[in-house]
Amino acid sequence: MASKKEELLIRMLLMLSVLISSEGREFTNVRERHPYLKEASSFSSSSERGYDYIIVGGGTAGCPLAATLSQKFKVLLLERGGSPYGNLNVSHLQNFHISLADTSPSSPSQPFISTDGVINTRARVLGGGSCINAGFYTRASPSYVNAAGWDAQLVNESYPWVEKRIVFWPNIAPWQAALRDGLLEAGVSPFNGYTYDHLYGTKVGGTIFDRKGLRHTAADLLAAGNPKNFNVLLHATVQKIVFDTRGAKPKAIGVVFKDENGRRHEATIKNGAGEVILSSGAIGSPQLLLLSGIGPRKDLEKMKIPLILDNQYVGKGMSDNPMNTIFIPTKKPVRQSLIQTVGITKMGTFIEASSGFGQSSDSIRCHHGIMSGEIGQLSTIPPKQRTLEAAQKYARNKRNLPWEAFRGGFIVEKIDGPFSTGELRLINTEVDTTPSVTFNYFSDLRDLRRCVRGIRTIERIVRTSHIAALTGDGEYSMAMLLNMSVQANLNMVPKHTNDTASVEQFCRDTVITIWHYHGGAHVGKVVDKNYRVAGVDGLRVIDGSTFVKSPGTNPQATVMMLGRYMGVKIVRERLGRRTRV
Repeated sequence: MASKKEELLIRMLLMLSVLISSEGREFTNVRERHPYLKEASSFSSSSERGYDYIIVGGGTAGCPLAATLSQKFKVLLLERGGSPYGNLNVSHLQNFHISLADTSPSSPSQPFISTDGVINTRARVLGGGSCINAGFYTRASPSYVNAAGWDAQLVNESYPWVEKRIVFWPNIAPWQAALRDGLLEAGVSPFNGYTYDHLYGTKVGGTIFDRKGLRHTAADLLAAGNPKNFNVLLHATVQKIVFDTRGAKPKAIGVVFKDENGRRHEATIKNGAGEVILSSGAIGSPQLLLLSGIGPRKDLEKMKIPLILDNQYVGKGMSDNPMNTIFIPTKKPVRQSLIQTVGITKMGTFIEASSGFGQSSDSIRCHHGIMSGEIGQLSTIPPKQRTLEAAQKYARNKRNLPWEAFRGGFIVEKIDGPFSTGELRLINTEVDTTPSVTFNYFSDLRDLRRCVRGIRTIERIVRTSHIAALTGDGEYSMAMLLNMSVQANLNMVPKHTNDTASVEQFCRDTVITIWHYHGGAHVGKVVDKNYRVAGVDGLRVIDGSTFVKSPGTNPQATVMMLGRYMGVKIVRERLGRRTRV
């Protein structure tokens, strides 16, 4: 645990890096509008007779799942973070970078660094990743739906259920329009217009930011539930699943969680067909399975965790879609934009863009592209090095970043369905400690080759007349842009700034995340096709940890769809196929 002095120094560092505004202040009428939101300390097991479903994790899958199940059953949703409502860093597009760079205990994001040296983050707020992401909304392809074994009709009913509540069409920003036209001129065609569908070519997707720049999140989907049938406990950190081991197979019967004051509670499900459902994401769900005794026997024995089920696949097959960015300086400042336009190529890469300033002051340069690559960096400074001198050095180095990077935009390429995979392992038995995660970026050379093709595509785009109109024709060579990008990209990977002639090395040096990690509880290895954990009863996992490949160009639409989809399926399994939900 950090001392008060260390915490003060971290906060000083943050103030040098970003201008923090309105950390989690609640609107006065939040409880009136959301009566089901309660603090975890309000829980009383003596007054509760059990639930039909206990959902662990109020994120992009957990919220639509809880809302759907509550139409027919009694549901308890346990969320380790707080409420997104009233937090201006969550709600306002212009503050996107701030919550990502905030490492305070109340932050909606929790930083971690993979063993690869890439800075990352996981959501810690009701609404999950939809509260801290860039807002892009796009569906999975029909081939993805078919490969997943989902009912296409129910999928096509579940996406619109989400879309009519929280999804909008963007007002296309100038930088996004330039990328759109540049993609088409560079041969990434046809133009598919404004569409949620995953189609080869160039398109403009949906967004969860409305025309006023206000974010709408998965937490808003809870309003579609029956408030009389569910409770949401905030700051409720589940420590383990409770099993009844007296039968032929272990059966999940409840969970143990701690509240915001550190007090332990136990919530139980009703006798019968009730279930515990993990929706804690690609990090949280495998971690909870392991902490509860489901995982590789040898690993659990090392941690002295009582074995419930030996499953060698828990925490394995972790993937993250590697991203590399090119900074494009412009003659004049460009309006801030997050992801709106995407080029979907047939060579396994996606091309996207972001641009413009976040908040700034005379002494602090804040570009959301820079800041989003800076997630968690401050928290990685070893405790003994958290000094005022370290803070001052950090500030000096930040000011030395090329000013052009703060006056332009970014064009990024992301690898679709990386072949490189890794694993998740427990560091200790504390649920608050993020496990050790390895993604093994570019360990499979097929991913490296696709990165090179993506960078070459960006090079073609940069040379188009549409980008040149913003940058000044011929002012920057690709070598200059690569060098600038190497200097400004922030990860813990050693750099080779004199080796930018090698695009392969550039890919390795500048790899960062776009927060689309997945895996660790794959279908067919940890869960079955109905997301029941194999080998035990009463337990499912419904979230991105079950994905072998991230869907679409951004997974949030499909994860939210999956929450609704599985909620409907579960209701119909119990009450009949024709049950209306």
